[in-house]
Amino acid sequence: MATTKAQKSATAGSASYGAKDIQVLEGLDPVRKRPGMYIGSTGLTGLHHLIWEIVDNSVDEAMAGYCNKITVTLLADGGCAVSDNGRGIPVDPYTSGQHKGKSALEVVLTVLHAGGKFGGEGYKVSGGLHGVGVSVVNALSKRLVAVVDRGGERFSQEFVDGGKPKGKLSKIGASPNKSVTGTTVTFWPDPTIFASEGVEFVARTVTERLQTMAFLNKDLEVVFNDERADKKQSITYQYKGGIVDFVKHLNASREALFNKVAHYEGSDDEQTVDIALQWNTGYYEGIYGYANGISTVEGGMHVEGFKTALTSVVNKYARATNALKEKDDNLLGEDIREGITAIVAVKLREPQFEGQTKAKLGNVSIRSFVQKETNARLEEWMQENPTEANRIVKKAIAAAQARLAAKNARNAVRRKTALAGAGMPDKLKDCTSTDASETELFIVEGDSAGGTAVDARDPRTQAILPIRGKILNVERARLDKMLKNTEIQTLITAIGGGIGNEEFDASKARYHKVVILADADVDGSHIRTLLLTFFYRQMRPMVENGFIYIAQPPLFSTEVGKEKIYLKDDAAKEKFLSEHPNHKKEFQRLKGLGEMDWQELRSTTMSADSRTLLQVTVDEAALAEDIMSVLMGDDVESRKKFIQTNARDVRNLDF
Repeated sequence: MATTKAQKSATAGSASYGAKDIQVLEGLDPVRKRPGMYIGSTGLTGLHHLIWEIVDNSVDEAMAGYCNKITVTLLADGGCAVSDNGRGIPVDPYTSGQHKGKSALEVVLTVLHAGGKFGGEGYKVSGGLHGVGVSVVNALSKRLVAVVDRGGERFSQEFVDGGKPKGKLSKIGASPNKSVTGTTVTFWPDPTIFASEGVEFVARTVTERLQTMAFLNKDLEVVFNDERADKKQSITYQYKGGIVDFVKHLNASREALFNKVAHYEGSDDEQTVDIALQWNTGYYEGIYGYANGISTVEGGMHVEGFKTALTSVVNKYARATNALKEKDDNLLGEDIREGITAIVAVKLREPQFEGQTKAKLGNVSIRSFVQKETNARLEEWMQENPTEANRIVKKAIAAAQARLAAKNARNAVRRKTALAGAGMPDKLKDCTSTDASETELFIVEGDSAGGTAVDARDPRTQAILPIRGKILNVERARLDKMLKNTEIQTLITAIGGGIGNEEFDASKARYHKVVILADADVDGSHIRTLLLTFFYRQMRPMVENGFIYIAQPPLFSTEVGKEKIYLKDDAAKEKFLSEHPNHKKEFQRLKGLGEMDWQELRSTTMSADSRTLLQVTVDEAALAEDIMSVLMGDDVESRKKFIQTNARDVRNLDF
C-alpha cells in the first residue's frame, strides 16, 4: 500500500515523540505556565482576582462564625495585605505522607488543591471550593509573607519568586493578646506575569467587592485602607441590616415605589435562604443571586425558584383583591419584575456551580426550597402590607399594558424591515462574509467619520454603521417609546437577534464583534455611554457573551524622524518619553476621528494586526446595574458624587 506524503510526515514526526517530550510541571509551575486557567486573565481582572482568592478565604471564616473583621490594605510599595481575625491557618506539621515534616501553612501555600474545604467539619459552607486559592496567589507573586496567630503565639513564613519558601515556618513571638487569632497574607504581584496592564490595583474595583461582601454578611466589619501616595483613604463597611441595606443601596439612585423593603429568611439542615426585595419606578428588573457569597451572574436554581414563586404570589394577590378580573389574563413574570430590585442569597453545603467561573448555581433542591419559602413568606408580607402590595400590582398591570404596546411597536419595526426588501438599513455598509464568528460591526459617530471608516475597513469582515448624534437614553424609556427612535431601529435591524432581554438571542446576532468607535472627547464619551446603556439594557446577552467592544483610537501623535508615531493614552506617552528622553517634537492631541485619513484610521484603530480593543464585560451584575442607574438616571446628586469619588481611578479622562 502506498504511503502518502502526509503519512510520511506524521511518521517522521512521531519518531521524535517520546518520554523526553513529556513535561511534568511540579508544585506551582502549572500556575505560572498557564495563569489564565487559574485567574481568568493576566490583565487587571486577573490581578484583582488575587485579592478575591484571599478575601474569600476570610469570608468563609466569617460564614463559619469564627471571624467578624476583615481588613484589606493596598500598600505604598504596591503590595496588598489581607487580614482577618478568624481561627488562623493551621501551623502544625504533617506527620506522614509526601508532605511529612512540612507545616499545614506551607502546604496550603505551595500545593494546589490543598485546603480545609474537601471534607471534615472545618467548613459547613464556603465559596472557595476549588482549593487552588491562596497557593495560586503565591505562585503569581514575586514575594508573599504569611503571618498566623494561634494559641497565643505568632508564626510567619516568607515565599519568593513564585512560591518558593525562603525558609521554614518560624515562631516570631507571642500574639499581642493570647485570645487573638487570625491570618494576615501580604503579597506583591509578579510584574512579569501581569506585564500587559501592570500591577497597580484599582481602589474602586476593590471597594465594590468588599462592600458587597459586607452586605451579604450581616454585621461583618470590612475595612479598606489605601496607603498609596495621592490615593490615601480608609473606608469601613458594616451593615446591621445585611441584604436589606443592600437593596436600599441599589435603589438609592432611583425612586422607590414605596419605602419598605420586604425581607424573609428560611433554613433547614442543609441550606438557608435570605431574600430582600423592593420595587422602584424604573423599567428594568434587577434580581441578583448569590450562593455562599459568590455572585451567580447567570442566576441558577435559586433565582428560578424565586421568580416562579414571585409570579404566582403576585397573581394570586391581584385575583384576591379583584385588581385582575376573571376575564383578564394573568400577569407575566416580566410584568411583575419590572422595576424590582431583589437579592436572593443562599448558603448550602455542596453547591454545584456550572463552570470554573461559578456563574450559575445548579442544585435542583435549592429551587424548590426557595420557591416554597417565597410562596409562604412573600404572600404573608403582601397581606400584611396592602398599600405596598397594591402598588406592586398596579405597576405590574401598567407594565403589561406597555408590553402589549411594545409588541405592536416591534411588529411595526418588523413590517417596516420586511417592506424594505433586503431588510438592512440604507446607511449600513455591510461586509461580504456571513460568518458571524468573524464579522465585525463598527458603530461610528457621524457620516464623515463613517466615510473614512468605510475606506479603512476590510470589506470582507468589517461592516460600518454611522449613527447621527446621540441615541435615546434607554434608561429613562420603556421599550414601546424606544422602538419609535430611528437610530435604535437601525441598530436593532443591523445587529439582528431581536430586542429586549426576554427575547434577544445572541446566537442570531449577525456580528460577534460590535465595536463602538467614537471621538476621544466629552461628546464621544457620552455617545459611548448611551450605546453601552442600550446594549446592557436591551441586548445584555451581547455583553455577557463578550461581543461588545470599545475602539481605542490614539490620543496623541508625534514624529520620530520621518515616521509618525501614535500613542494610545497618557501612560503610553509617559512610556515613550522614558524610552526617548531627548525627544523634542511636539505631541499632537487627537480629539476627532476626522483628523485621521483612512490609512491612519486603519493602522491605529481598525486593523486587527495593530489595533487595541477594550472588551466590555459584566463581572458583578448588581454593581453594573447600580453604576448604570447612577450615570444614566435622573439623580444628579448621585451622579456628581460618583464622579467625584472615582475620579482618582480614571485612566482616560477628557475635559
